Amino acid sequence: MHLAVRFTSRSPSTYGAAQMKSIIRSSLDLLRRSSFSSSLSMTAATAALLFSACTPTFAQAADSVRSAKSDNKGQPVKVMIISMFGPEGKVWLDKLGPWKAIRVDGLSPDYPVVNCNRQEVCVMTTGMGHANAAASLMALTFSDKFDLRRTYFMIAGIAGIDPMQGTVGTAAWARYLVDFGIQWELDAREKPDSWPSGYLGINTKGPNDKPPLDYKTEVFRLNPDLADAAYALSKNVTLSDSPEAQAARARFSYAPANQPPKVIQCDTLASDTWWSGKYIGERAREWTRLVTDGKGVYCTTQQEDNATYEALSRAASAHRVDLTRVAAVRTGSDFDRPYDGQSASDNLLDYAAQGGFVPAIDNLYRAGNPLVQEIATHWSEWRAGVPQR
Repeated sequence: MHLAVRFTSRSPSTYGAAQMKSIIRSSLDLLRRSSFSSSLSMTAATAALLFSACTPTFAQAADSVRSAKSDNKGQPVKVMIISMFGPEGKVWLDKLGPWKAIRVDGLSPDYPVVNCNRQEVCVMTTGMGHANAAASLMALTFSDKFDLRRTYFMIAGIAGIDPMQGTVGTAAWARYLVDFGIQWELDAREKPDSWPSGYLGINTKGPNDKPPLDYKTEVFRLNPDLADAAYALSKNVTLSDSPEAQAARARFSYAPANQPPKVIQCDTLASDTWWSGKYIGERAREWTRLVTDGKGVYCTTQQEDNATYEALSRAASAHRVDLTRVAAVRTGSDFDRPYDGQSASDNLLDYAAQGGFVPAIDNLYRAGNPLVQEIATHWSEWRAGVPQR
């Protein structure tokens, strides 16, 4: 005798417990009247029926687990502080703990964890340079361990500084991030006599032409409301200084280079090549002016910020972060060009002797923490975006 037990394609939620028992009991009665009389056959058939009856329920449970997992967006983060190397991160870790370390696949092997505190403020360290910054931010933003959709990102690192805009220890909030590395370059010994330097924009005819910005990463404009809020919160803080930094700035004959450090607003330039000197410094000013249509003012030079922002931009295109919530503060650890009578090579090779490193690191916290605390402690005001005040 051939026995066929048929279940409809009805959803498992259609069957209650009593209905399921009735189906199984009826099926077993049919089996008892069938030629399958051995205990082995009866046991196997019963198991098959029970499994068949319960399969929709098992499937539903598995679907529920998958759904719950997909709905879990990970650790919420109010502020993510982005540092580039150990001392930049340590100044936050020393002051805002205790911390929970969260390991993230794909971060720098030197800095494999993100540290988060009870305020939902987190600190990550990318590793230095364009490649490390981009790779680490991509790993972070595409990790399921965090929910970054409403997170404010604050890039906080040290930099060289233009003595016409600030001094060692100065903290500068940026509105524009400019990439200095995306240019054509001739050795200055082979440039035309009329050119002030060997640099010119890619696919231009001369150093004064604005390039077509084909790379789409040459310049980024940060949210001015957030930049202004960050500046307003920190502009009156007392910044750290050192006797060595005071001696270094005293060698300059003009302000603000020879004045105490303060919080300012101006723009930051990224290049993996460390440079020093009057003529490259003048090109930095001109390049910033060119690519921002005269709106940007160069003041700090660093390596990572355009790469960091582009990685965040890729994550934003996948709706994982909000690009209107990115701020950048850089503090001057050394001058980008020499004082009168000093050589460019001495300025570069003896940068550590300027005494700006320690106060610059400390001033990342002093200038940046007012914004961090404002967001974390007044989250109801900041959750939907930068408050309009």
